[in-house]
Amino acid sequence: MLDISKYMEEKKVPMREDFPPAGSDYMGGESDGYEYRSVFGGSKLAHSYTMIRQFLEEEGYDDIPLPKDVEELKLFRLPTRNKQILMFEDNGYVHNPVKILFPMDGRKKNTLILCVYNEKDPNHLLKFHRVLEQRNGDSTAP
Repeated sequence: MLDISKYMEEKKVPMREDFPPAGSDYMGGESDGYEYRSVFGGSKLAHSYTMIRQFLEEEGYDDIPLPKDVEELKLFRLPTRNKQILMFEDNGYVHNPVKILFPMDGRKKNTLILCVYNEKDPNHLLKFHRVLEQRNGDSTAP
């Protein structure tokens, strides 16, 4: 059994340098060792986006280009409500190794989903761009 509490107490370096292990609950989000996912919900969408920007800066991702503000971020939202299309496309901003996504549930208007990917994974680029999923129909393929 993985002792996550010890990992959390000792964690002093940014996530980019020491990615959370599988099964960990880091800063309110969850990690499978490759993808870290967390939901940010402020009183306004702009507050949620500000929280994400601050989180990314603190965790070592301050060099990743991001939309300048929430209005620019909204331009990356897919114009469809068709959930089948949303299963195959990322509904939001994507820049390796970060995705800032709008939830599929339209009722959560002030919520954003942050996904950060482990750049040290040997198949990182193939996984991040879903190349393995598209070719094999299986996201776990090597």
